[in-house]
Amino acid sequence: MPLGGISGYPCAMAKILVSIDDRLLGRIDRAAKASGLTRSAYLSRIAAREVGAERGPGVDQRARRAMALLDRLFQQQPHPEDATVAIRAERDSR
Repeated sequence: MPLGGISGYPCAMAKILVSIDDRLLGRIDRAAKASGLTRSAYLSRIAAREVGAERGPGVDQRARRAMALLDRLFQQQPHPEDATVAIRAERDSR
């Protein structure tokens, strides 16, 4: 077992003990089960969302700038084209 680690857990994961009202814990367990998650995974997801730790394209400023550029490029397109129609036309032209 790694120093300071818990068998079966990644080294960067802490195991904690928290106190939660029994009724709330029941609701958490039902919600976790309905989500197909373990209690730990469910609580981790909620905690990450609450403290803003979720990752996604809007988190990084560079990604936001790139997405804004794409939005401007799409707005400049004079006649939006249906991708399916365009692909079929390209395919059929061969």
